[in-house]
Amino acid sequence: MQDRALRLLRLGSGFSDAVFRDGQEEAIRHVIEGRGRLLVVQKTGWGKSFVYFIATQLLREAGSGPALLVSPLLALMRNQIAAAERMGVRAATINSDNQDEWHNVETRLGRNEIDILLISPERLANERFLTQVLAGIAARLSLLVIDEAHCISDWGHDFRPHYRLLERMVRRLPPNLRLLATTATANNRVMEDLAAVLGPKLEVSRGDLNRASLTLQTLRLPSQAERLAWLAEQFATLQGHGIIYTLTVRDANQVADWLKTQNFDVEAYTGETGERRETLEQALLHNQVKALVATTALGMGYDKPDLAFVIHYQTPGSVIAYYQQVGRAGRALDCAYGVLLSGEEESDITDWFISSAFPTRREVADVLDALRKAPDGLSVPELLGRVNLSKGRIEKTIALLSLESPTPIAKQGSRWQLTAAMLSDEFWERAERLTALRRDESQQMQEYVSLPFGEHMGFLIRALDGDPRTVNPPGLAPLPTRVDPVLVREAVAFLRRSSLPIEPRRQWPAGGMPHYLARGKIPENLQARPGKALCVWGDAGWGNRVRQGKYREGHFADDLVEACVKMIQEWSPQPAPTWVTCVPSLRHPDLVPNFARRLAVALNLPFHIVLAKTDHRPEQKTMANSAQQARNIDGSLALCVDRLPRRGPVFLIDDLVDSRWTLTVAAWLLRNHRGGDVWPVVLAQTGHNP
Repeated sequence: MQDRALRLLRLGSGFSDAVFRDGQEEAIRHVIEGRGRLLVVQKTGWGKSFVYFIATQLLREAGSGPALLVSPLLALMRNQIAAAERMGVRAATINSDNQDEWHNVETRLGRNEIDILLISPERLANERFLTQVLAGIAARLSLLVIDEAHCISDWGHDFRPHYRLLERMVRRLPPNLRLLATTATANNRVMEDLAAVLGPKLEVSRGDLNRASLTLQTLRLPSQAERLAWLAEQFATLQGHGIIYTLTVRDANQVADWLKTQNFDVEAYTGETGERRETLEQALLHNQVKALVATTALGMGYDKPDLAFVIHYQTPGSVIAYYQQVGRAGRALDCAYGVLLSGEEESDITDWFISSAFPTRREVADVLDALRKAPDGLSVPELLGRVNLSKGRIEKTIALLSLESPTPIAKQGSRWQLTAAMLSDEFWERAERLTALRRDESQQMQEYVSLPFGEHMGFLIRALDGDPRTVNPPGLAPLPTRVDPVLVREAVAFLRRSSLPIEPRRQWPAGGMPHYLARGKIPENLQARPGKALCVWGDAGWGNRVRQGKYREGHFADDLVEACVKMIQEWSPQPAPTWVTCVPSLRHPDLVPNFARRLAVALNLPFHIVLAKTDHRPEQKTMANSAQQARNIDGSLALCVDRLPRRGPVFLIDDLVDSRWTLTVAAWLLRNHRGGDVWPVVLAQTGHNP
């Protein structure tokens, strides 16, 4: 076995002189010889995938059945699967992105032509997979592999809650079935959870967590402009290629756009990247870009051994998340940088992630009450019309409730129905415990930010309950902490010159707008034209100025007028508007009209108030989904003049846009009264998440 395992390692790695790292060969032997369930806790880059792929191949060569691997990272395991194929391992996946391949994979499984089947944890909730695929191979399985096993712990539920299903699956396994779990991050708290779930008699192979090649550093740079300037200045001299991590999709796009203006070859990589993901992964792998600016979509699983740096634009929420991400760097290099930049907005973002990780009691009560009133059940779109929650909040509530045992809800076709089971108090106890833990983790990361240079690796290892005595001094000098004031001014200008498109709505909501007798498609000649928003509400650049004007000063400053004039001049909509009007408000009757009047003067156009609010309604920001927002607007706007003062195109001004229903109805009213093209101009685009 020893000689064959070494040959497989060399085939998979592509290096004819490769040798096993400490613990790898022992872990493979443990699995092959069936010594019991094994948890491997080893640092990032150690080579955990070689353990399970080599073990799979050796078992298959000995005549055993296929292996099953459960991983949250199928989209990022291309390098590992390629290495497995070089060893002769026939790997296949069944996931939501390859439905056209399912029949072929199932046929090959039936013919015993697949050595290891890779699935996401969500497959374990799919009845078709359980009955038509897993049931057919369960008796022949030689090995169950659970990758990123820390997600089994309730510590990881907001990352992949379907990992909870593994606990039930493991309980039903034959006690002699080989089980291998792997992770890079498991402190004592998580280890206790894993032992409870994966036992009995779970053995642990735990290695040294120290990453000697990483030079870690932290800098507090409160403003986004300062951090953008720092990145641009360091990229001019920073050697090699790397990853910049951000907490939000918006920040990833913004940082990438800024660095592009500074002539650096970077690309954004997020959950919205879609089909370009693999192309961008390969571009970084082959050094065709300087860096990818990424969210956690490019986290665990991506393997580029010669990454020279990982930079965090904001502080992650936990040591576990940070160690996983910074561990992408320096796997095959003597020295690499891991730099964390701490900014003022990160606490708000982290607080939002923590507070939204679990549904509130009110959210659960609203969903269960709606289902109670619908004996035949409700689909998610139907729930949106009955519950004032966003689609994301409804889906999260349903997902977590459906994973309880016994579950209070069950799915029949596309509809969710109540079961006879009641939601246990344990659900709320778990939510409260984990919320408190995550707040402690967030505070721990703030302590990490405050450390002096040279103490960071030891802190991470202690936080993960490892042994910090092996830590050596950093191998590289710290990067400069000063920021070029000229670049800061350029970054401020960059943050203030971006604008966002406002796409017109082309269809009324389900059920229509009864007060306006409007339903179905909105005729093109009654739609708004594509509009513009100056900024994102509360964001760097103009976003904070808009928030300050609305809620602190009760007046939008002149520089916002100037910024809108510049945006409109660069935009130059055609046919050009010949007058200006605005969206009315009973709550703030003078705020938007005052701004719109000054903007009209600056554009040398006449201003006329022609729309009025018919009655008081809740603020649109209190409406959590599009159906509720549309219902809240229906009948609330009307023309306050007998005829429009002008027939030509018009700028329609408002302060905030979210669902676009207010702009849609206002434009529809204006066009219905023989108005010309309606071009929306809004100060800020808002939303319900960072």
